[in-house]
Amino acid sequence: MNEVMMAADSSSLRGDGATSFASSPSSNLLPNNLPLLTAFLAFALAQFLKLFTNWFKERRWDSKRTIDSGGMPSSHSATVTALAVAIGLQDGMGGPAFAIAVVLACVVMYDASGVRLHAGRQAELLNQIVCEFPPEHPLSSVRPLRELLGHTPLQVVAGALLGFIVAFLMQNSG
Repeated sequence: MNEVMMAADSSSLRGDGATSFASSPSSNLLPNNLPLLTAFLAFALAQFLKLFTNWFKERRWDSKRTIDSGGMPSSHSATVTALAVAIGLQDGMGGPAFAIAVVLACVVMYDASGVRLHAGRQAELLNQIVCEFPPEHPLSSVRPLRELLGHTPLQVVAGALLGFIVAFLMQNSG
């Protein structure tokens, strides 16, 4: 019988040898995970800020912007940057968790400003083509495609900057 016990296992043992789940992180309703909370806060803040950047650009309030993708700042970039920076500040930049978070951030930001941006531009062109069809055409009544899918490089950078600031402030406040 192998009686090797992990350090995490020994911390949950009471004096009588029974396992205590009261102190386990999974028993808390709100996780005490600073990188996770930081990422969620950065996402929520970026989505909220889209209300104001949309008003500044179009001079009208559009509450749907808080749940839509695309726009300024990129909530995807804010989320993954906040996660990577929070992990780096908490655990250091030499560990595998930080490496994974940085690679994830790079992939997400590249995708947001590349593939998704161009897919949105293609949707815009297709919608214009469909609008020019005569009413009797079978595709003339097709529902328009979503056009605001990706981000411009400026929106990605703004989201990344927001994520960095949120992570830095969260680390220093906690």
